[in-house]
Amino acid sequence: MNNQVDEINSAQFNKVKSRLETTQKLLISGSWQCSSDQQNSEVIDPSTGNVISHASVATYDDVNLAVSAARESFESGVWTKMTPSQRGKILWKVADLLEEYGDEVATLEMLNAGKKFSAARQGEIPFAADCFRYFAGWCTKVEGATKSLSIIPGQDFHAYTKREPIGVAALIVPWNGPLVQAVWKIAPALAAGCSCIIKPAMETPLSMVRLAEIMLEAGVPPGVLNVILGGGETAGKWLSEHPDVDKISFTGSTGVGKKILDAAKGNLKKVSLELGGKSAMIVFPDADIEEASQGAVEAIFSHAGQVCVAGSRLFIHQDIFDAMITKIKEKTLAIKVGSCHDESTGMGPVISQRQFNSIRKYIHLGIEEGGRLITGGVPEYNGDGYFISPTIFVDVKPEMTIVKEEIFGPVLVVQTFTDENDINQMANDSEYGLAASIWTKDVSKAHLTASAMRAGLVWVNCHGIPDMSVPFGGYKQSGWGRENGYEALLQYTELKSVVVKL
Repeated sequence: MNNQVDEINSAQFNKVKSRLETTQKLLISGSWQCSSDQQNSEVIDPSTGNVISHASVATYDDVNLAVSAARESFESGVWTKMTPSQRGKILWKVADLLEEYGDEVATLEMLNAGKKFSAARQGEIPFAADCFRYFAGWCTKVEGATKSLSIIPGQDFHAYTKREPIGVAALIVPWNGPLVQAVWKIAPALAAGCSCIIKPAMETPLSMVRLAEIMLEAGVPPGVLNVILGGGETAGKWLSEHPDVDKISFTGSTGVGKKILDAAKGNLKKVSLELGGKSAMIVFPDADIEEASQGAVEAIFSHAGQVCVAGSRLFIHQDIFDAMITKIKEKTLAIKVGSCHDESTGMGPVISQRQFNSIRKYIHLGIEEGGRLITGGVPEYNGDGYFISPTIFVDVKPEMTIVKEEIFGPVLVVQTFTDENDINQMANDSEYGLAASIWTKDVSKAHLTASAMRAGLVWVNCHGIPDMSVPFGGYKQSGWGRENGYEALLQYTELKSVVVKL
């Protein structure tokens, strides 16, 4: 164990110190256990680059055991045959306990995911708790419909549809939102009556392990929720191709999503994919420049740009370009980059050395391809956390790599437009279609532009506003299916039609 853990003195850190000193284990059928070959991986604090804990790395046998545990719990009816109101009460209890243990969970998010304690405690914990409560309410509202048949005149039939849980669901969660994005999958899956195996990212297991403990305490039966730790190329692949898994829900990059889809084809399991984005922000000349400038900065530099809906492509009308880019530059230069342990930090680290190197290559490539930097630049790693300055490119062209590819870091590319009839084509010129935002005071223009966007989420005069009732997902290569809302619940059900001759 790194000495950093021994130097922790604050009350917040002391709550998790003993947890960090213990290897993070797998949860299989209600039992916490090390991997069958005793192999561990390091858990890193991205604010320091130091090892803060270790996590078991699941073997193929461990994955098999977890899938078997989920299948056994599903077939036994311990969860599916529980009354919907009982399931809802347990999910509500999870929410209550998550808030009760919120300081501890927020500290784990700070240490492992590069989020400030205040952001996790005041934002992500309440949001995750409310997500459990939202889907707790849906447990009693999974409905079918009656149908009127006319195929055989003179004979009477009663026909109806019903929704049934899809079965065993494997939930694969990314490192940029280890708590909230896990809850986005777990809550609707359990509300629908499924049993689950969840695999957090190898980089960020801490909050998921704690959440699983909370869920057991709340009364989720053994085997209904299982936790597998390990890498995507091993544990993720094994879950995706496992013949006894009925459903995969994956959030991550488009490239990995395609591999998940290929692995899942063996038994034609249902797949939901929430993938990459290169989201456009369109600022019309009548927009509130101060509001739009602040929105642009927050849309790309929140969580160091490691957000799938980050507003990474900014389109500013030529008439207001100078005024707006001046404000954006001023606001960006005022951002304090540093450790997320420091509450005065404006932007924390990226998640890992690997991500740091990837973003660094993109910035270097942007310079090589002719983009002009107005803030930031190619970072140098000094061995003390993975920090990259907020970086803005102007004078970019549509064919540049930094304009076309998802960087997943604090890098903004800015383009101008003059013809409002062309901006829809410019904004839609991407293989991705996850999100977009429109900044204007003209209500008609806002609605018409929103309709023209080939994106699953469109915001007007704001960006990145989530809510558990609003479906979340993309067009094109940004994925299949939706998180959040009733639509998310349906992803974990099968529709059955029943016809009865009377």
